[in-house]
Amino acid sequence: MTHYLEFEKPLAEIEGKAEELRALARTNEEMDVEGEAAALDKKAAAMLADLYKGLTPWRKCQVARHPDRPHCKHYIEALFTEYTPLAGDRNFADDHAVMGGLARFGDRAVMVIGHEKGNDTRTRIERNFGMARPEGYRKAIRLMDLADRFGLPVVTLVDTPGAYPGKGAEERGQSEAIARSTQKCLQLGVPLVSIIIGEGGSGGAVAFATANRVAMLEHSVYSVISPEGCASILWKDAEKMREAAEALRLTAQDLSKLGVIDRIVPEPLGGAHRAPAVVIENVRKALDGLLSDLSEKDRETLIKERRSKFLSMGAQGLAA
Repeated sequence: MTHYLEFEKPLAEIEGKAEELRALARTNEEMDVEGEAAALDKKAAAMLADLYKGLTPWRKCQVARHPDRPHCKHYIEALFTEYTPLAGDRNFADDHAVMGGLARFGDRAVMVIGHEKGNDTRTRIERNFGMARPEGYRKAIRLMDLADRFGLPVVTLVDTPGAYPGKGAEERGQSEAIARSTQKCLQLGVPLVSIIIGEGGSGGAVAFATANRVAMLEHSVYSVISPEGCASILWKDAEKMREAAEALRLTAQDLSKLGVIDRIVPEPLGGAHRAPAVVIENVRKALDGLLSDLSEKDRETLIKERRSKFLSMGAQGLAA
C-alpha cells in the first residue's frame, strides 16, 4: 500500500480513482475502463512532476523521512557482497541503531557503517528509530580503527534524526562518544566516503560524516537541528517548522552551494521510495566514483585534505 505524504493528498485521490477503476474491471470482464484509467494515470504523472519540481525545504524533510524510503540495511544488501556484520563496542552493549561490518564493494574490500531506522513497528523500536546511543558511536570507532589498521576504505550511510538524548545515553557519555567518533573520522589514514541517504541530524550525523567526500541524496536533509526543534527554540512554537526549515538551509541543493557537501545523488521522480532500485543504482555509481577519486591518495594526503576541508568551512563567510 502506497504511503502518501500530506502534500501528496491530491495525487493520492487521482491514483486511487485509477486503481478503483481497474479493480472494478477485474471483477467484471465486460467493463472497459483502461482508457479512462490511462487518462487518470497521465494526469497523476503530470501532478507528480509538478509537486516535485520545486519542493520546499519542509517538504524535502517530509520526503527524507518517508517510511518507505530505502534504509541502510537495503543499501548494504543491494550494493555490498560478503557482508560480515561486526557487533558491540567491547564495553557496554551492541547498539542496533548502528550497523556495520566488513564487505566488498565491487572488487574493493571496505568497511561499511550506517544508521538503521527499521521499516516497521518492531524493527523501529529495536533500532531506536536510527538514534544511536554512546555504544553505537563506540562501535563505529572500533570499526573505523579496524579499517585503518588494515587499509580498508570506510563507507558511512547516514540516516538519523540525531543521537539518542535519553538519560541513560547521557550517563554513559553520549557527547564524549560523538566527539571521539568525529575525531576518529579526522584521524583515518584511509578514504572515508559518507552518503546522507535520508536525515542527517546534528552531531549524531557529523560523527559519521566527517569524511573526505560527502554526498547527499537529492531529497535528503542535513542540519544541526530538526526544523521542529529549531522552531521550538527560536519561536517557542514547533508549528513554525516550515519557517525554520527555510532558515536552516538543510537541503542538498543549499549545502552544495555552501560547499558543505561534494555531490548530489539524483532520486527518481517522486522520491527514493517510489523506485528504490533506481536510487540504489545511482548511489552505486556515485560511491564508485567517489572511492575511485580517493584511491590513489596516500595516508598523509587523505588526513590533511579531510582536516582542511572541515576547518575551512565558513572561513569565506567570516572573511567577508
